[in-house]
Amino acid sequence: MSELHGGPGALFAIGGAEDKLKKRTVLQEFVEAAGGSKARIVVVPTASALGPDVVDVYHALFAALGAQSVVGVRPENREDADDPAFIAPLHDATGIFMTGGNQLKLAGVVTGTAFGRAVTAAHARGAAVGGTSAGASILAEHMIAFGRSGATPRQRMSQLSNGLGLVQGAIVDQHFAQRNRYGRLLSLVAQSPGLLGIGVDEDTAAVVRGTHLEVVGRGAVTIFDGSRITSNAHHASRSEPLLASGVVLHVLPATATFDLQARVLLSYGAQPPAEEIAGLEAAEADLRKLAAEIAAEGVSPKYYADRKKRAGRRTAKAVRPVAAGESRPEATEPITAGAELDTPDRFDPDSGTA
Repeated sequence: MSELHGGPGALFAIGGAEDKLKKRTVLQEFVEAAGGSKARIVVVPTASALGPDVVDVYHALFAALGAQSVVGVRPENREDADDPAFIAPLHDATGIFMTGGNQLKLAGVVTGTAFGRAVTAAHARGAAVGGTSAGASILAEHMIAFGRSGATPRQRMSQLSNGLGLVQGAIVDQHFAQRNRYGRLLSLVAQSPGLLGIGVDEDTAAVVRGTHLEVVGRGAVTIFDGSRITSNAHHASRSEPLLASGVVLHVLPATATFDLQARVLLSYGAQPPAEEIAGLEAAEADLRKLAAEIAAEGVSPKYYADRKKRAGRRTAKAVRPVAAGESRPEATEPITAGAELDTPDRFDPDSGTA
């Protein structure tokens, strides 16, 4: 796989707790998107409360998955984030990965600084940019700084901050099903219906390429579309439950693809190779032709099958030995439509059977 292809790179919003020990599907996909064996990945652990260990972990993981090089860059404040020494590694990166941790800290250090602009520029020239947990939320134009868990959307349930704006017109939440964050994401959609709410489960990635989102991993991506919502968010007070009627819900498992601009499902399930699809289409055309021919005669395939069975039984009866005192029937007994006792059923075009 080549280092970079023309145009913006892929975006990986990972819901946290990605598998680091077994299949490592999500991280493998990120390395491939960053260039595979030519990937040069910069790990940004600014959100994490852990020390150098967090960089060591991802260094080992990405190296084991085939990346050419992995380095850590950790701006701790806005002064660091405007320092050319912290920014320089981003210029040659084919992949930038932001770890989990405190998302408000990450936003406070990165957004609106030279470091944040360098991340955006790297993405524009084709680098894959991803993050897990806090690193996923900051990819969006508006990010959740903090909030409460719960299934019921309530007023003042969460707080927004600025994100990098790489995913436009959306809010990304993480650890979604595992930490019961349905209510807080839905409350934000009720307050800002123009934004899509995207909730990503653990060990799952919402991979965005252009306007298309594809799901990778073992969980699901939940999308709230409030385009036609009816809500009382404009006058609900304090922590009152919010009215959220008419929200369109999409729960997307692995392989599902969604159009973020048109807000519609595009595909789901494993897609067979092109030659296999062509073969299936040809077989389907043959079946349609056969069904049309049978239907034109006004009888079902079952009628012909039953008729053949009865003919076989009559032939067997005709050739069996004759018992003493029993008269022998003709060896061959003509079979005509008039000899049938039942009326043929009409063909059912939906099932292909009677």
